[in-house]
Amino acid sequence: MKFDLGIIGAGPAGYTAAFHARAKGLTVILFEKDKIGGVCLNKGCIPTKAILHSAEIYEEMKNSADLGINCSDISVDYAKVVERKDKIVEKLRRSLELALKNAGVVTVNAEAVICGNNCHCGLDPQSHYDEDDCEIPKQVRDDTIERQECNSIIANGEVYECGKIITATGSAPRDFENLRFDHEFVLSSDDILNLKKLPESIVIIGSGAIGIEWARIFSAFEVDVTIVEMAEHLLPLADIEISKRVERIFKAKKIKTYLSNSVEKIVNKKVYLASGDVLEPELVLLAVGRIPQKILDNLTCIGDACGKIQLAHFAIKQAVEEVSGIEFNKELVPSVVYGCPEIAWVGKREQDLEEGTYKKSNLLISVLGKSHCDNCSEGVIKILSRDGKIIGAHIVSKEASALIQQIIIAMQNDLSIDDLKKVCFAHPTYSEGIFECLFK
Repeated sequence: MKFDLGIIGAGPAGYTAAFHARAKGLTVILFEKDKIGGVCLNKGCIPTKAILHSAEIYEEMKNSADLGINCSDISVDYAKVVERKDKIVEKLRRSLELALKNAGVVTVNAEAVICGNNCHCGLDPQSHYDEDDCEIPKQVRDDTIERQECNSIIANGEVYECGKIITATGSAPRDFENLRFDHEFVLSSDDILNLKKLPESIVIIGSGAIGIEWARIFSAFEVDVTIVEMAEHLLPLADIEISKRVERIFKAKKIKTYLSNSVEKIVNKKVYLASGDVLEPELVLLAVGRIPQKILDNLTCIGDACGKIQLAHFAIKQAVEEVSGIEFNKELVPSVVYGCPEIAWVGKREQDLEEGTYKKSNLLISVLGKSHCDNCSEGVIKILSRDGKIIGAHIVSKEASALIQQIIIAMQNDLSIDDLKKVCFAHPTYSEGIFECLFK
């Protein structure tokens, strides 16, 4: 079978590439060995946010008396929280599968092996066909030997010739030689999604987006949470001032933190830290990043597999750029950590700038009337500028994910701060905080 484009991996990068290729009239085949939607839909963004929403509602209900609403006997049925998450994921996955079908994308639910100039077993194509341990079936090898130079993909014993191949094979949770997932006590971000019962206590190793969001979830559900972070501050990729604010928020929530620290070993369900402290949680979540799952270096690679920015929206834009040629500014990719308040940033951090070469404007979210109405007045808008143009923005606020987009649009289109001051922002909103901050 012949196709204009073969795509391996049906996460945000892969399925976006498929849709755009079909829109251009190309014939497309999409391979996925697991579930359509990839990590983002099945094991990452969507299921985590579904659980996070339940956690936020529960936390609000515990404090509802302040809002004039009396609730009693509030409890958590975590199995139902997970069941709701599963239903949301299944609904979205079925919708995506139908959309791909309606678009004319051929999908193959199987592991794909690229032949081309390198067989899956890694041996030279001219010499490996008689090897007993070759992972390509003998009949398939015999059928493809005369056209080994073409872009062939093999799945379920079938050969698919593709004019071009895109790999979008995603990433997997990272562990280390002395710190391995056992999927019972030391859990990955995949494992944690399938818990049916809340633990009494948990140690979270790593305070990136995954670690921070799960700390918020478990804390809201009244689990004893401890974070261990090698860096000096939580959320080490963020602006330091923002990290310090997150630390204050977590301290108020009684989330314990061990900063500038690391785990030396885990033995008999005891976590030994470099500082000499020994922790005895019910569970451990190891959230120290993800490993790209690449196939071949000489093929077009998009998404997490590239080992660049491992964010779904970055993967989506890569796919659009690769297939449709619509370029985007790689320097203006937003980072967002969800929960209440949200944390979002783009552009330069203050610690990256030389003193005296920029202007800093800060606005506390508590000055905004909307924040008090929503009972969410914790946070700050921080804007960094140079020569009248925004070069970085860092926000801790409800709706920070939406606020940062407004600033990115301004930066992308080279709008000056004076231009933004001419915009009429609605009141009462969090957006007017951007307007107010510009005058600081």
